[in-house]
Amino acid sequence: MTLRLRVQETEQIHAHVSRAYPEEGCGVLLGWDRGDAREVARAVPIQNQHEDSKGNRYLIAPEQFLAAEREARDAGLDVVGFFHSHPDHPARPSAFDLEHAWPFYSYMIVCVEHGRATDMRAWRLAEDRSGFEPETLEVLSDGTPGQGGDRGA
Repeated sequence: MTLRLRVQETEQIHAHVSRAYPEEGCGVLLGWDRGDAREVARAVPIQNQHEDSKGNRYLIAPEQFLAAEREARDAGLDVVGFFHSHPDHPARPSAFDLEHAWPFYSYMIVCVEHGRATDMRAWRLAEDRSGFEPETLEVLSDGTPGQGGDRGA
């Protein structure tokens, strides 16, 4: 499986999670599921709603998720995944991430070191929920056309 996004969304995600540092930043990925690849058309930054431990936990509240889902539907898109940061830790899923992951979705994790995004990786929950499998992450130049459908410029 491949997760594709444009430079514009990458920069938006990096800016959001860098501003959230030293807390975890988070958001929702909107786009299309093409079977063998997902294309991100829009990254929706979300304010971390976790009540404590924001340095190593994030929470997207139900009303925030529903708003992102509504935005996706209105734009002819789907929710294809989520992103969050790991402040001063590798861009690998934690045990907490595994406990709270949902099947189907892509999970992008960004390592933010000393307030600067340094690494970004994508993951998908295994069907048996035993762990995460890495996804290939492709960052497309802003001029690269999507594989069908309006890219929502």
